[in-house]
Amino acid sequence: MLTQLDRYILRQLAGSLAAVTAALVALIWLTQSLRFVELVVNRGLSLRVFLELTSLMIPGFTAVILPITTFVVVQFVYQRLSGDRELTVMRAAGLSQWALSRPAVMLGVLSLAACLLLNLLIVPVSSQAFRRYQFEIRNRVAAFLLQEGVFTAISDQLTVYVRSRDPDGTLHGILVEDDRDTNSRATILSESGRLLPSGNAPRVLLLNGSREEIDRKTGRLDVLTFAEDVIDLTTSGHGENQELRDVNEMSLSELMNPDPATTRPQDVGKYLVEAHHRLTQPITALGFSLVALVSILTGGFRRYGNLARPAAAIAVLVGLLATGLAVSSLATRHVALVPLVWAQVIVPALVAAWILFVPGSAERGVSVPRRLAAGE
Repeated sequence: MLTQLDRYILRQLAGSLAAVTAALVALIWLTQSLRFVELVVNRGLSLRVFLELTSLMIPGFTAVILPITTFVVVQFVYQRLSGDRELTVMRAAGLSQWALSRPAVMLGVLSLAACLLLNLLIVPVSSQAFRRYQFEIRNRVAAFLLQEGVFTAISDQLTVYVRSRDPDGTLHGILVEDDRDTNSRATILSESGRLLPSGNAPRVLLLNGSREEIDRKTGRLDVLTFAEDVIDLTTSGHGENQELRDVNEMSLSELMNPDPATTRPQDVGKYLVEAHHRLTQPITALGFSLVALVSILTGGFRRYGNLARPAAAIAVLVGLLATGLAVSSLATRHVALVPLVWAQVIVPALVAAWILFVPGSAERGVSVPRRLAAGE
């Protein structure tokens, strides 16, 4: 049952968490979405499609920064309560360490649940949708890049030149430099052609042309003339499906039990570590909130505040983040070290909880008003 004091502190924590998380997500979204601005400026992508595409990155950003913003908010709100002497009044009223910590612990649990929901359900779906949407946009836009009298680089391996373009879409004087297959680089010439949009892979129908290749074995020029030919304008190989699945798109069950037919042996460790990371990363939200509480609710009282403990808490946070990256890297190479992925998030939370709630913490809280009365 929440007390009025719990609701008072929790309301400040929740409001600050929402504001700080939204601000940081917006900042990260802005910096990451800049790489797609070129699609709007140079390739005619609509603002609506741009926003739809980049918004699919937001769940991933939120899952990463939510534990950190939880730490920041708990540190800030409780530091302000301490600076305004509200914590001193609460302790003088007989509130225990647990009573003071309860709102922050509740916020940590809520952040933990939110991260778990994001990691297990929302982020894989949004990541998969993002990759598919990006693939679709890039290849559809390719069909509209062709300009008269301009060598258009569809990608680093595909360049197209069109001499003229009729109002009905008919192309004249087409030259294609196709280096997507390193074993058969070709130069294609065609008198005319037209675009044939097909799903997410736009194609060009070429009429009355030739395909020229250098035979890698003999070094001779091979010329093949044709009446009709079709070439796709996808930014990668000849018609193959380039929607390669990223580890972020895979579900937890797929990571835990990868398909031997499609998984390389060297990737098994990466998948396993990613699965355990999705399960353990939410715990850091609770652990970081406890670390922030330790820096505020323990130690001696200082009339004019104490910057050493918040600075130490920030240093601990940075150390825990660095340790997490190092442990994940080691566990990827040595699967036997996967238990360390769990240990590096559970142990700090248990240590912080022990410091906060071991017997004797209540006496530390009650002693503060006594030292105030003594003029310390």
